[in-house]
Amino acid sequence: MVSKLLTVTNEAGIHARPAAAVVETCARFKSAIHFVKGDIRANAKSIMNIMLLAAEYGAEILVEADGPDEAEALAAVEQLFAERFRQE
Repeated sequence: MVSKLLTVTNEAGIHARPAAAVVETCARFKSAIHFVKGDIRANAKSIMNIMLLAAEYGAEILVEADGPDEAEALAAVEQLFAERFRQE
């Protein structure tokens, strides 16, 4: 398993469109991918789970990937965060 702490840097946080981008990105990988914020652990391949995080601007999200392509999955999610979920 690999993990990394990432910060939400787009001003609107992770709302519907960014959540859809997360799911679309994570669905390409075989690995299990989870986002953890506080006490909430969310399956990153489920838009409803991602929305339940209510991740606002500045929120810190622990991204965990576990599986055969975990390093590539984590890198793709990290890139998505860096691109501000392709929203700005």
